[in-house]
Amino acid sequence: MPHRSMNVSGVEVTPLCDAVGPMGPAISRPLAEMFAGSGLPDEPWVLHFHCYLLRDAAGRLTLVDTGIGGEQSPASSWAPVPGVLTGELAAAGVTPAEIGTVVLTHLHSDHASGAVADGAPVFENARYVVQQAELDAARGSVLDEIVSVIKDRLHVVEGDAEIVPGVRVRLAPGHTPGHQIVRVGDVAMTGDLVHHPVQLANPEIRYLYDDDGETAARTRAEVLAELGAERAVIATSHFSEPFLRL
Repeated sequence: MPHRSMNVSGVEVTPLCDAVGPMGPAISRPLAEMFAGSGLPDEPWVLHFHCYLLRDAAGRLTLVDTGIGGEQSPASSWAPVPGVLTGELAAAGVTPAEIGTVVLTHLHSDHASGAVADGAPVFENARYVVQQAELDAARGSVLDEIVSVIKDRLHVVEGDAEIVPGVRVRLAPGHTPGHQIVRVGDVAMTGDLVHHPVQLANPEIRYLYDDDGETAARTRAEVLAELGAERAVIATSHFSEPFLRL
């Protein structure tokens, strides 16, 4: 585990680096095309794929996102598989069976594929928290290979909710219809609210693969403004360093 944990409001937040690498040719584009109007150079984008382990004072374990999964996962057409999430958890002294809650910020393959391996839930004792709007929009391999496997373990929410004492989810749509972020004290695990640091300087810069670029930009601006006013810490999915204080 290359990144240090942070303790906030009685909860230990540990970044887990599932993978590092560029997008594959199936969806790869130059940075200047990925983030139109950003002024970024036309060069490959190397992403970090972070998940987060939350351990509270009562010993409850919550996992935020499950990474890109194995060699044959739905993310394999474009992401640097296999992910190493279970190894990262082992380094933190945790087995998959000990995870009580899994929050899926959204159902894109690099955030949800690690929930399933060999046709079975990886976190067999966990409930999987997902927004109703995200389930309603689920299609293709993620629906067939992930959602269908964990459907009996889903904890479906609509909007903002406390899912574990001290841990809340907030609907933050745009990247996907049911995209959500996770709050613990002054730390916000932002999922794909922001993809690249350039969007912190200008939240109006859109990402090519947002489902609804206008809504995503509006949500990003609103949430970042609120977090900035709090001097909150964002815990990102794809930046090289997971924690950044606004």
